[in-house]
Amino acid sequence: MISKSWRVARALAVSLAAVTALTVSTSGNAYAIDHVECRGGENFLKIWSHSGGRQSVDCYANRGRTSFGGWWVDKISTGNNDLIYYDADGDSVRINRWTEISFPNRPPKVNSIEIL
Repeated sequence: MISKSWRVARALAVSLAAVTALTVSTSGNAYAIDHVECRGGENFLKIWSHSGGRQSVDCYANRGRTSFGGWWVDKISTGNNDLIYYDADGDSVRINRWTEISFPNRPPKVNSIEIL
């Protein structure tokens, strides 16, 4: 004969397994922005920037938001991505896909970027 406490523990385990399976099967797609290698011919988001005497060219793919570390942005090429950048002044600026923009006089200091 199975003890009452054993039956309760078994019922809880079965319930937990059912809830876990249901959660996994109904979860939507998760999106995470990726820092990728810049390659010619690709339509990635490409950002030219500088900070503290260093310069950088970075490319990103996939939907999501990530920190940009407060670097000064000199140029943006969105490729096939719609972009919002969040600057140090608290503004958010949307730039549509297939756009290339340069900031020769007053580059924005960008805290984070988001691919839509």
